[in-house]
Amino acid sequence: MAPPNDSLNSILIVSQPESLEQYFDLSNGNLSVRGVPLLSEVPSNVTLNPFYSICQPSDDVPLPLLHRVGALSHKGGFLGFNKEEPSDRLINSLGRFSGRDFLSIFRFKTWWSTMWVGNSGSNVQLETQWVLFDVPEIKSYVIIIPIVDGSFRSALQPGTDGHVMICAESGSTQVKASNFDAIAYIHASDNPYNLMKEAFSAIRVHLDTFRLLEEKTVPNLVDKFGWCTWDSFYLTVEPVGIWHGINEFAEGGVSPRFLIVDDGWQSINFDDDQDPSEDAKNLVLCGSQMTARLHRLDECKKFKNYKGGCMLGPNAPSFDPKRPKMLIGKAVELEHAEKARDKAIQSGVTDLSEFERKIQKLNQELNELLGGEESSVSNNGCERSPCGAESYGLKAFTSDLRTKFKGLDDIYVWHALCGAWSGVKPGATHLNAKVTPCIVSPGLDGTMNDLAVDKVVEGGMGLVHPDHANLLYDSMHSYLSGVGITGVKVDVIHTLEYVSEEYGGRVELAKAYYKGLSDSLVKNFNGSGLISSMQQCNDFFFLGTRQISMGRAGDDFWFQDPSGDPMGVYWLQGVHMIHCSYNSMWMGQMIVPDWDMFQSDHLCAKYHAGSRAICGGPVYLSDYVGSHDFDLIKKLVHPDGTIPKCQNFALPTRDCLFKNPLFDNKTALKIWNLNKYGGVIGGFNCQGAGWDPKEHRIKGYPDCYKPIFCSVHVSDIEWDQNIEAAYLGKAEEYLVYLNQADELRLVTPKSAAIQSTLQPSSFELFTFVPVQKLSDSIKFAPIGLTNMFNSGGTVQELEYESEGEFSAKMKVKGGGNFLAYSSGCPKKCYLNGAEVAIEWSEGKLNLSLPWVEEAAGISELGFVF
Repeated sequence: MAPPNDSLNSILIVSQPESLEQYFDLSNGNLSVRGVPLLSEVPSNVTLNPFYSICQPSDDVPLPLLHRVGALSHKGGFLGFNKEEPSDRLINSLGRFSGRDFLSIFRFKTWWSTMWVGNSGSNVQLETQWVLFDVPEIKSYVIIIPIVDGSFRSALQPGTDGHVMICAESGSTQVKASNFDAIAYIHASDNPYNLMKEAFSAIRVHLDTFRLLEEKTVPNLVDKFGWCTWDSFYLTVEPVGIWHGINEFAEGGVSPRFLIVDDGWQSINFDDDQDPSEDAKNLVLCGSQMTARLHRLDECKKFKNYKGGCMLGPNAPSFDPKRPKMLIGKAVELEHAEKARDKAIQSGVTDLSEFERKIQKLNQELNELLGGEESSVSNNGCERSPCGAESYGLKAFTSDLRTKFKGLDDIYVWHALCGAWSGVKPGATHLNAKVTPCIVSPGLDGTMNDLAVDKVVEGGMGLVHPDHANLLYDSMHSYLSGVGITGVKVDVIHTLEYVSEEYGGRVELAKAYYKGLSDSLVKNFNGSGLISSMQQCNDFFFLGTRQISMGRAGDDFWFQDPSGDPMGVYWLQGVHMIHCSYNSMWMGQMIVPDWDMFQSDHLCAKYHAGSRAICGGPVYLSDYVGSHDFDLIKKLVHPDGTIPKCQNFALPTRDCLFKNPLFDNKTALKIWNLNKYGGVIGGFNCQGAGWDPKEHRIKGYPDCYKPIFCSVHVSDIEWDQNIEAAYLGKAEEYLVYLNQADELRLVTPKSAAIQSTLQPSSFELFTFVPVQKLSDSIKFAPIGLTNMFNSGGTVQELEYESEGEFSAKMKVKGGGNFLAYSSGCPKKCYLNGAEVAIEWSEGKLNLSLPWVEEAAGISELGFVF
């Protein structure tokens, strides 16, 4: 912790009004909030400390933030505990509760978190990141957030008889402690969304190891459309395939504004490879590369052999879009055959000859398919680069991409936090690396079995010494920046906690690595060119987000169940939406939540598209080359590759917070967001799967995969969460557009909720727009373009006039069908300055808008009544 700063601490104390009493009290073994019991049987070694008695703010805290936190500091405090004997891992009860509803976020894998609900301390899951309590007695909510104290991080876990436990661990047997004054933060508010802001703002001021999203610049790609190579190619990714993929989108009328070259471009090999200077060969599926390490910091041979100008000439190499599917399909067959053999071994089968024959045959077939991999970039007939000098490699490739595709603003590439999945090969680079054994903490024993964890533990981590963390990232990133890469997707982030024994523990090791990453991000990628992934643990958010401003909000989009369950094609998609929406409640305080890519031709593509349309982040796909649903894509994306993005990030509505939208047989997931001139609610049927605490895995609940009712009201939108939109929540009447049903309705705040039946894996989007009274007889409200999922996001500007030529003026981005409600037919309508005819019937006003490239797709509309 930083040394006391008398001046800033004075500001913090002065900011707190003296008349306001502390919300929390700990006495006689009871922790209460404003007189209401929250936890009972609190052990005598647990302490409650007022915020200002612990927090010593640094000069790095912006004064407005400091004042804001100070003014609310009476609503929060720190929990601590002490033990007689110091240890590197300490567990202590915080007290017990039962019969009180809670929402929580817990790690179900090393890398990923999701929601869980219950009503007892014994219902809490291992590795819980926070618990939110419903306290209806005082119409409030309380959150307990395990945090970092010194060299220890903490998490909650279940105890017996309703007790909730806190576990503090350093990650090194050499780092021990026995006393914590601030191992968890507790806060109360009458608004659950304000509660998140207030609590994480207070923790930010206290720790000063991260910054809030409001303090940072976000990546350029947050409001654009892109393509990621992962599900398209997996590890078979190569330049010609990428080129044809980008070109297909452009020819289909939706030009990607960013490209992510995912895993498969790096120079990696295995410890036992015969030639340590050669790249690993014949890699296809994720898993096969996880014990490999970086042996060079530049691109692998597939990319290094790319010849500048190769794809720009008339004789550019062709690409067989069937090849990646064939490779992936054959590799999946092989993977299933190996799993079947392993299952047979576990069940006691001794004659494995049939299994081995099948595996051998599949291996041979896969190797035959892979035979042409190294020659996939043919130079026959390729032209030299425009400057006349031959150039090769990633630099030539990015240059050619930008020459051809003028709108391609950003090109990102993938790498793991430690370089590759298993780090950097010792002695292969100038970096000080050594293979370090991986030790999984006991808290992760109760999480889901994970191939990635097994593989990383199997090979150990080629860990670059933390003193060289700056050098690791700057070496990689300065090279990448120099060859035209504008950002990185950093994955496999939580391996650090496995290898912290010799390096002062997980907190100190993380600080060194995240400082190196942040410094390199500022130097090489404009301070913001980074997407974080596999990072959903409090270590990362409290220690790694000083500079990072965007990250994944959920586990991967799985186009099929990796365990082979055919129903997983459907129910896993709802699980993904639950991950993303509930995680956004806390992650969104520090980063832009990224809802991940999906495939436009997937069985549940429309379902995913509906959520991405209002999630508030970027929209990107991982389509195979040659496999696109452009009709669907154009409901999300404008021709110039921009998207009608919401103003905030999507969050669950209040009535979903303490429910289980996955397998309670009755609750629809409802997420809300704001547009510039209205709000939107998405209702999604996610029922059919979820976490099983006994089996420690996410599994299908087929009995829940059925239609459910969704009830939506204008009050479900939290209008006051955006100061500029607060006035929208005070309208006397609203126009509601149901996107899937293509219906218009007029409602008031006193109207009954809108009822909709959602089929399994289906959704409805409800766009709410305040109705403006233009005269005694005329009421008006614009929906926007109904051919876009987020219709309201297409309205860029809106102005009403009581005097002047136009009664309503607006700017709308996009081409297609514009819809508005108008109680009377306008006398005149103007489109881009010219009077045009309109279609009006029974209050519905329709107008076809063109996409005008020269005006960036923006049409100016004026209506005269």
